[in-house]
Amino acid sequence: MQPCLRLARPGASVLRRRSQASLAASAVVCSRSAPGGHYRSCRDSRCIGLAQWQARSFTATARSSADNTSTPSKPSTPSPSPSPSIPLAFTSSPSPLPINPSSNTSRQPRPTKDPILLEQRIASIPIERFRNFCIVAHIDHGKSTLSDRLLELTGTISPGDGNKQILDKLDVERERGITVKAQTCTMIYRYKGLDYLLHLVDTPGHVDFRAEVTRSYASCGGALLLVDASQGIQAQTVANFYHAFSLGLGLIPVVNKVDLPTADVPRALQQLHDTFELDVDQENSNNGAVLVSAKTGKNVEAILPAVIERIPPPVGDALAPAPRILLVDSWYDNFRGVVLLVRVFEGTIRAGDHVVSMATGSKYTVGEVGIQYPEGIAQPTLRAGQVGYVFFNPGMKKIHDAKIGDTFTTVGNELTVEPYPGFEEPKPMVFVAAFPTDQGDYTRLSDSIQQLTLNDRSITLQKDHSEALGAGWRLGFLGSLHCSVFQDRLRQEHGASVIITEPAVPVMLRKRDGTERVLTSAADFPEADEARSRGFEYFEPFVSATITVPEEYLGRVITLCENSRGEQQSIDFIGSAAQTAKGPDTPGTLAEATTAADDDGTAPVKTASPTSSLGSIQVILKYSLPSMALVDDLFGKLKGVSRGYATLDYEDPTWRSSDLVKLQLLVNKQPVDAISRVMHRSQLDRVGRHWVSKFKEHVDRQMFEVIIQATAGRRIVARETIKPFRKDVLAKLHASDITRRQKLLSKQKAGRKRLTAVGNVTIEHTAFQKFLSK
Repeated sequence: MQPCLRLARPGASVLRRRSQASLAASAVVCSRSAPGGHYRSCRDSRCIGLAQWQARSFTATARSSADNTSTPSKPSTPSPSPSPSIPLAFTSSPSPLPINPSSNTSRQPRPTKDPILLEQRIASIPIERFRNFCIVAHIDHGKSTLSDRLLELTGTISPGDGNKQILDKLDVERERGITVKAQTCTMIYRYKGLDYLLHLVDTPGHVDFRAEVTRSYASCGGALLLVDASQGIQAQTVANFYHAFSLGLGLIPVVNKVDLPTADVPRALQQLHDTFELDVDQENSNNGAVLVSAKTGKNVEAILPAVIERIPPPVGDALAPAPRILLVDSWYDNFRGVVLLVRVFEGTIRAGDHVVSMATGSKYTVGEVGIQYPEGIAQPTLRAGQVGYVFFNPGMKKIHDAKIGDTFTTVGNELTVEPYPGFEEPKPMVFVAAFPTDQGDYTRLSDSIQQLTLNDRSITLQKDHSEALGAGWRLGFLGSLHCSVFQDRLRQEHGASVIITEPAVPVMLRKRDGTERVLTSAADFPEADEARSRGFEYFEPFVSATITVPEEYLGRVITLCENSRGEQQSIDFIGSAAQTAKGPDTPGTLAEATTAADDDGTAPVKTASPTSSLGSIQVILKYSLPSMALVDDLFGKLKGVSRGYATLDYEDPTWRSSDLVKLQLLVNKQPVDAISRVMHRSQLDRVGRHWVSKFKEHVDRQMFEVIIQATAGRRIVARETIKPFRKDVLAKLHASDITRRQKLLSKQKAGRKRLTAVGNVTIEHTAFQKFLSK
């Protein structure tokens, strides 16, 4: 039961902002109390509940007149005021997160959204107590859930059951249950009596969004390497580790989901040690792994002390005369225009400063600066070491003036500031064409696409045109999931109705004189006769793929890769059955976590059974795979043959000579340019038969015969025929002469032939939508 606060000053309708101590001294305890608010019988409009008082950051307002008319109950005698030696401000109920006695015992201040209080606290923190870090892991290992617990632990958000993926702000993220955009948040954490300013970045886990992770590293000094205790190290875990390691980031291994019945903590620790040579010794509290359950909050409080102790602070001089600001991300706001997410390396930026872009030379006036907490809160300044948002007044005239990796400085210092090297441009691997279902919506679709590409610079954009579908856009993505998410965002955030063509990968054409050209559309692919006469040579991209899979599914995965024209490069086995059964010696934090679980009544951490996902040897396969295989749903096939246990990651592709042809669809010998694709010759028969049979289902019958063909050069790969509507011209003849019957039938046949010659098959846009949908 939480006490009810009654204002000691009679007649005061509104409390002004005061310090915690002064407000506690002016409050008394009412004998009537109720959880989370004032007691219903309390008719004093100036009485507020303790929980509400905390949430308002020690700022109380008068209750509404509705509270004055609440139903009275039996009055009671107020209890005496508490002893002055016990501050009322610290009489709240215990935190729902379990507290480890060996961890930080400093009491965290109450959550506050007040810009003035935040400004005062942040201004008192020197750069030596800044920490910028991100959470990286394979998909579905618990990054967003762990972010929620850290936000609760630092008081950035109030604890509650409704805190689920707070930093996943897009509808498509909540719908699919994955992180698509790297999201940032500033936190203030009290450790050993001192405030620390922490900047957290929650990153995506799928390989298609690796560009988001790369940009996140630029604003961080370290990372939490998160591993699922029931799944162990997976493909994206390996990729994230080596990328962070190459940049010199401090890495803290964190094993999550230790509360699951199938969790195999010793095995996960052994994999971290064997694969990455990380120190996971639990006796070494300075370098050991942290064992947590982000869902229940168990041992999460041990993470932030590790961040403070093991991740270095950013380097920079807030008093530098020439600011050096890196543009990390951007998005579009309907009221503010283009909003920039920046990392300040040197100097200070504030509203009213005149800044210049070192990439474009454009000059702007800063309208507002602030931090993400987790929503945007305006601040007077952003100092060296901080990450926050900036928007200009007036705003940027063109959306694409916001170039990711650009450096900003104040006007007049362009020659004295060295620009940041920027980011490597991601290379699109999948290309599609997007057309509006109604050509009248082309302008609206163009605006929507450009606003979304402002928030995702890994997408390439150029105009396109189709005879069947009209004007549209050719878009380049990092993968099939990336393309699918973009289409969902168009539909959900902008209400756009679009037709997306078959995904295709880029191919390279080399001529006899050695000149090369990259083709991103099947329409640009030369005809077979022209290619043969001119001696063109074609190349397709091959990626270096890393696949992790339990040993029992190894044979199926190898067969799938071989059937996809893959070439094995290496194979490594992690751990052994003996190590799985015995496990490494794990005293310290592991024992404490297990003991804490027993004390609070939940099941302790258990070693996985032989049938669990970690019950066998994990195998890391490296294959050279064609990018076309990735477009052809290799992810789904891999999950199918491994019952969901296999994971896949890949690196940027390289070119290899290949036997490529263009497959296109003909309707009554007329090509349908919206349905064509470049592929390897070995795929022609399978894809051609699938195309004609599927397209036949979506074309209406006509008064004449409709022939659907899949062709590659002069070769007809597959064919389907839609029979015409038939009129019975013999219905009225009865027992007439046979020659009369033959005359009527031949006349009908000639009429159909003339109709076929002059008739056009009209294919509705809905037919393309249904055909191109998976």
